[in-house]
Amino acid sequence: MQVKICGITSVCETRFINEYRPDYIGIVMFFQKSKRNRKPDEAAEIISCLAKDIKKVAVTVSPTKEQIEIIEKLGFDYLQIHGQTDDELITSAKLPVWRAFNVSNMGMYHHYKGLSNIAGYVFDAGEPGSGRIFDWNSLEEIERDDRLFILAGGLKPENVRLAIAAVQPDVVDVSSGVEYTDRPGKDEERVRKFIHEVRAID
Repeated sequence: MQVKICGITSVCETRFINEYRPDYIGIVMFFQKSKRNRKPDEAAEIISCLAKDIKKVAVTVSPTKEQIEIIEKLGFDYLQIHGQTDDELITSAKLPVWRAFNVSNMGMYHHYKGLSNIAGYVFDAGEPGSGRIFDWNSLEEIERDDRLFILAGGLKPENVRLAIAAVQPDVVDVSSGVEYTDRPGKDEERVRKFIHEVRAID
């Protein structure tokens, strides 16, 4: 079972990220509405401080071709796309793509199964990064293939084992569930506990 800690916002967070070793981290790019959004130079600095074996995912919403080109030069390993996008942008991207879905557009899953360059599917709540959970039973009818099946939306140390038992994803993806409640940023203890809960299953 793999772990993604999403919404990394500072170099200081890389210290304990490197210690607890999730498989992936996510950095939000070109989405000003998010409190976790980072500028390209900020993302580059974070990436430079991360252990080489931790994969870096650029998390975007309806990115433009120009934005994708900037991301490709920053050292990311994957491009995660929420929102609307042209198929051509996905197939022409130099990075493998994780296509995100939520409860309102799950019907598009079969469309993206037919596209090249899709390396994984992220199943999220209606509003990415909101910390809201959704009905995991809605994923029971999804026909899986050899691409990564990534579960996000409302996960936290207290429920991740239940989520894994219910869905059996390849990757569990957390952001707000490991953040401080009284200030911005990731809570080291909650990150440690989340990863421990997942690893204890293996």
